[in-house]
Amino acid sequence: MVFLPQEIIARKRDGHALSSEEIAAFIAGFVSGTVSHAQAAAFAMAVYFQDMSMPERVALTLAMRDSGTVLDWSDLDGPVADKHSTGGVGDNVSLMLAPMLAAIGIYVPMISGRGLGHTGGTLDKFDAIPGYQTSPDNALFRQVVRQVGCAIIGQTADLAPADNTLYAIRDVTGTVESVALITASILSKKLAAGLGALILDVKTGSGAFMPTLEKSRDLAQSLVEVANGAGLRTGALITDMNEPLASAAGNGLEVRNAVDFLTGRHQDPRLKAVTLALCATLAEMTGIAENLDAGHQLVEDALSSGRAAERFGRMVAALGGPPDFVERMDTHLAPAPIVRDVFATGQGTIAEIDTKGVGMAVVALGGGRATPTDTIDHGVGFDRLLGLGALADGAMPIARIHARDDASAADAEHRLKAAYRLGDHAPANPLIADRVAPTT
Repeated sequence: MVFLPQEIIARKRDGHALSSEEIAAFIAGFVSGTVSHAQAAAFAMAVYFQDMSMPERVALTLAMRDSGTVLDWSDLDGPVADKHSTGGVGDNVSLMLAPMLAAIGIYVPMISGRGLGHTGGTLDKFDAIPGYQTSPDNALFRQVVRQVGCAIIGQTADLAPADNTLYAIRDVTGTVESVALITASILSKKLAAGLGALILDVKTGSGAFMPTLEKSRDLAQSLVEVANGAGLRTGALITDMNEPLASAAGNGLEVRNAVDFLTGRHQDPRLKAVTLALCATLAEMTGIAENLDAGHQLVEDALSSGRAAERFGRMVAALGGPPDFVERMDTHLAPAPIVRDVFATGQGTIAEIDTKGVGMAVVALGGGRATPTDTIDHGVGFDRLLGLGALADGAMPIARIHARDDASAADAEHRLKAAYRLGDHAPANPLIADRVAPTT
């Protein structure tokens, strides 16, 4: 039978379930060029409104995985695992998690993405490091994973190429929030990376794509069920994003925060708790640790001993960055020309933070993208961000702004102040709201 993409679009538009063969044919046509970008956008919109069943989501994920190369790490002498976050503000966990896991014997070939909307992207953070190659060839990627234990890179052209283009289409067509499409996008890359285990950090709250706990649970359940259905052992934590996770938001500033974390100079308590929980869960899932408590102890030791910082430095150097980056970070990260404190309007306890608003203030400074082709300014953003429950007054700034010019600084300051609401007390949001265990 002749494959007609418009028929598949119409079937999904009308609410029919698609077969795995139909989904595979559509994605194969998208990669080969027989399905146009306009048709892919129409397909994404049809899925957005009509959704997909779990079998459809598995089929879409596998089709996108199989659109390119699937890596094989069977030659390594330890488990291969990774983590994925659904995106937030001040979420630089990957920068610490990968070397911490490598230091306890878990190989981490991390395929990361760039910023989407108000959320920061891991690759954009690494672009702040001079010389660091976020797009190495597969030979160098494999070499760094084997020798260092971890490598954080971007999605290469031959890994899940269908997702690479569809991701950009979703960003500009109002279909980002589809749980089915988010699921396939995230998992196709992770399956293509050849993992043995995956932990998901699904965010919930004012800075998450899924702002309510109910929607976050739906996404977590979808990701875990589809991943396990596709043969990848996967679990999830649902973590709070009602305030920035780190005290820094902005690419170079989050790199500084990560290096300070790894070296012990400064460790934001909420950031540390989430990072350790994700690491410990993966240690248990891979069998490196007998249970969560043992996993916590292993990664705590890797962090406090300096072994994790050493792995981070080796990874940066192996991928083209400065060999002394950890030791001389300040000489390699260019500061923004304008640095000044931001004070809240009025006095009181920080009772609510529009975390998405904080992220959009970073975008307005030039630290994110308004369109997919925008260039990022890696030096701008905020640090010393206060969190919920902190006291804001005329003496204690709510943040320190890093800007390229006075106009963008004034705009970002206005946005940041608008994102903070003062009151008498702050809500007690649980940092880890829920866990979803692997289904296999």
